[in-house]
Amino acid sequence: MSTDPKKSPALPDSLWAATAPSAPLCPPLSGDRSVELCVVGGGFTGLSAAYHAAEAGAEVALVEAAEPGWGAAGRNGGQVIPGLKLDPDDLERRFGAERGQRLVDFSGSAPDLVFELVAKHEIDCGARREGWIHAVHGRAALPLEEDRVRQWRARGAALEMLDRDQVAALLGTREYIAGMLDPRGGWLQPLAYARGLARAAQGAGVSLHGLSPATRIDRDADRWKIATPSGSVTAKQVLICTNAYTNKLWSRLSRSLIPVTSFMIATEPLSDELRSRILPKGHISGDTRRLLRYFCMTPEGRLALGGRGHIRESDRRELYAHIVASMHMLYPETANTRLDYFWCGRVALTLDHLPKIYELGSGMWSGGGYNGRGVAMATAMGQLLARCAGGEASDSLPLPPTKPRPLPFHSLRVPAIGVAVGWKRLLDAWEVRRR
Repeated sequence: MSTDPKKSPALPDSLWAATAPSAPLCPPLSGDRSVELCVVGGGFTGLSAAYHAAEAGAEVALVEAAEPGWGAAGRNGGQVIPGLKLDPDDLERRFGAERGQRLVDFSGSAPDLVFELVAKHEIDCGARREGWIHAVHGRAALPLEEDRVRQWRARGAALEMLDRDQVAALLGTREYIAGMLDPRGGWLQPLAYARGLARAAQGAGVSLHGLSPATRIDRDADRWKIATPSGSVTAKQVLICTNAYTNKLWSRLSRSLIPVTSFMIATEPLSDELRSRILPKGHISGDTRRLLRYFCMTPEGRLALGGRGHIRESDRRELYAHIVASMHMLYPETANTRLDYFWCGRVALTLDHLPKIYELGSGMWSGGGYNGRGVAMATAMGQLLARCAGGEASDSLPLPPTKPRPLPFHSLRVPAIGVAVGWKRLLDAWEVRRR
């Protein structure tokens, strides 16, 4: 990432960059200033944190290396998914009945916060909420999905199982043997949402500074000093919200997360006949594969599909071949459809599949590790971090703040991820053959 304040890292040539409303003005930080709270990072987490803290009365400045939404916030699939990778019973066993239930409620209602912010601030991001379908790719995953539905229904959520014919009718493909429909889920144009959140934050009084990468953070008496190439911010509280794009600014933090790359493609606008058969009701979907596929129909009638890709970000078209092959497997009728966009970005994983609130020092926190569910969870995490900065006791939070624990052999993650991806791809293929 560039540290030259005069040169912005370019957004990828994505469908979202081509169709989002214009970015708000976020001039680089110039000179030195003092505020109550400084937020580092202008993705969903940082923008939500800055907005909620300012709404609560804090004086807030946000510094971002490029522009709001430049990273994962503006590159993901736009799927607003409720819940976590772990199911409600697992969360209650891990955290205890009381805190576990708080975490279940928090994660299950995270999409509500997203759509409430969209409505309140009239964010032009094509938001819709027809539901999320978790498509079952093989028999081994079916009982797990049925149990997930049982657990959420026991807690009042209106999830339902779909049989093979029902899921085929809603997705337009017969590649899946069943599916789970969660009506709490939905979709939005992610870069448009990020830019709308940025405007909402500015409206609440936040000073947003693009082209202002944080290059150093030091303790200065009882405050923190965040240096950028053309200025600095001194603040009592700091929130580091850089997630998968965390660099060596705080090394223990960057080594506690596993960044992986997701690749996406988008077609030309489909014919009316294809649109009537592929995702005809506007649902979003991901599947139960270890190397999942996720897909949606955009408002322009383009099919957008993504999945795990090459270990490093790249725009080389040959590296997207497996994503294209997945689209043609799901929807053979798209074999001759033109592909207009190819792009990628990083998401952050954790070993236990849970997001994290990290307490990095006195008055300094970070949040991240959304494991592919970042639209809803990052927005909700930002609200939690604002509560932390506001002095709320950690016992009242749904997630307990912890210290970052660098992962063993983190420097070997690139070859290790490559081996893991190959192994998971073999397991997925084997399970499909056993259907």
